[in-house]
Amino acid sequence: MNKSRIAAVTAFLPEERRTAAQTEARLLESNPGLHLPTGLITRMTGVESVYVRPGDWQASDLAVAAARQALEASPGDVDLLIFASASQDLIEPATSHIVNHKLGLEAPVFDVKNACNSVINAMQVGSALIETGVHRRILIASGEGPTSAVRWKVKDKEQFLRSFPGYVMGDGGAAVILEAAEVDSEAGILTSSFVSVSRHWTVGTLPGGGTMGKQDPESLYFDMDGAGLQKAFLELGPAPVEELLKREGLTTEDFDLVAIHQVALPHVAPVLARLGVASEKVVVTVADHGNLASVTLPLQLQLAKERGMIGPGSLVLLIGLAGGISLGLMIVRL
Repeated sequence: MNKSRIAAVTAFLPEERRTAAQTEARLLESNPGLHLPTGLITRMTGVESVYVRPGDWQASDLAVAAARQALEASPGDVDLLIFASASQDLIEPATSHIVNHKLGLEAPVFDVKNACNSVINAMQVGSALIETGVHRRILIASGEGPTSAVRWKVKDKEQFLRSFPGYVMGDGGAAVILEAAEVDSEAGILTSSFVSVSRHWTVGTLPGGGTMGKQDPESLYFDMDGAGLQKAFLELGPAPVEELLKREGLTTEDFDLVAIHQVALPHVAPVLARLGVASEKVVVTVADHGNLASVTLPLQLQLAKERGMIGPGSLVLLIGLAGGISLGLMIVRL
């Protein structure tokens, strides 16, 4: 059996940033009767700003920008392209076709979608395809454009609260290149584990474009129960992580980096404490970037590399959290 390794991982961020103060100003301008205390967004979430793509850019453009960086870092042919994102250009065709065309590639393609775990699930699928010899070099590209689904005009306080998580979501792109490695190589995707608790699927939705949302304009915006989502993940608890580490004979101290999906800054420290992860092993991205959905983990890997936290031989634990809800865990030797 073959082994898969990460040949490159990159993240792309647009130039424009929208501060929390600018978000609040726009909300007040659009909703004169809304009572919104100054600084509420940052106090509640710790988010200072988010990135916003240019008006004429699609999810595919963000993915292409990140993919070009990855292909520059690790040149070579690609025999499969997977678009992995909560966002998409169109319902049909698969956005991977659009990315493939914009990159000038002729690889076979398909999309993988599982909210904020889209990239880590694509890595799971890609690794399996490499290990079984179906493919040898796979490009995973993500383009997240959640700012399109932000509700700026709210009808009442309840709708504002259910729209609130959308105000701290930002746009970005990411790319991961997986390739076949020698079986005796230390580098590679060592193991993974995935858990779903699907009874919580109603906690956060974006119905637009689906058969449930139909043509209702109201279905084009995020509808989320932020407290309910947090409660669902707290109920899941640290057991899946503990079980994986026990199975592999590891502890959190063995890792050079623990990359974990981040929704709000106040949630980060309690989660790390429950998992027993030291803060110096984590890159906090949510304050300056907001919730970047499936781009979050690749961004943390890139930033950790730039900061000298990881390099060849480093052991990394990826922890993906997504609506639905689902948990994705992956141990990687770089």
